Amino acid sequence: MNKVVSSDGTTIAYSRVGQGPSVVLVDGAMCHRAFGPNPALAEALARDFTVYTYDRRGRGDSGDAPPAAGAAIDPRREIDDLAALVEEAGGDVRLYGVSSGAALALAAADAGVPVAKLAVYEPPFIVDRSRPPIPADYQERLRELVAAGRRSEAVRYFMRSGVGMPAVMVAMMRLMPAWSGLKAVAHTLAYDAAFVTAYERGEPLPAGSWAGVTVPTLVIDGGKSPAWMRNGVRSLAETLPAARHRTLEGQTHMVKPAALAPVLTEFFR
Repeated sequence: MNKVVSSDGTTIAYSRVGQGPSVVLVDGAMCHRAFGPNPALAEALARDFTVYTYDRRGRGDSGDAPPAAGAAIDPRREIDDLAALVEEAGGDVRLYGVSSGAALALAAADAGVPVAKLAVYEPPFIVDRSRPPIPADYQERLRELVAAGRRSEAVRYFMRSGVGMPAVMVAMMRLMPAWSGLKAVAHTLAYDAAFVTAYERGEPLPAGSWAGVTVPTLVIDGGKSPAWMRNGVRSLAETLPAARHRTLEGQTHMVKPAALAPVLTEFFR
């Protein structure tokens, strides 16, 4: 484990494997270096690249500097964290983000973090009425639940209202050992929401969104993912100045590293 220091003094933990051009992987909600798909993906990419995985702030071994009670969450903090890691990796990295981590990766590239190529997998944008939009007070509700110590309910609210997961599936997940780990990082759900809520209202993506993302970009979805998510991915690919769209047949939002790694390797070379 290694650490970098972000602009506000927060320490960000990261791991590095492999050898070659630098690739940075950005996790989605509640995932980190010890939990989620990116560690296995890093190992699959390490044959061709130096791959960095990291704990987003408030997760794993990274520090945190939560906003004061009642203060708005500033997405810039997580962009600064990623910028510090990109600088550590030598700049002009290949950047990959999954789910809400894809939205963070897009925001970082748009903000001028030096990226040579960008790949994103299924940012959870809701651009039409193929599923209900998120509640108007979604981010505030997440923060209220965590502040009241109702972390389990915050995770459930995220899965039902944010992800759109069936109630019976959420009930089954609450019985699994991993649920305690999800509760431990429930406070970071509002951090993810800060990057996605503006694009989850069931409306077309705003004109000019991510206009600063001019590097070659690969926008990926799974052939078995929900229609609303695939619609959002296609809309994103049409919005970005230098993007192309690719579908991985047979894959869902929980994309398998064995299916994804060859696609990223081809694109990032």
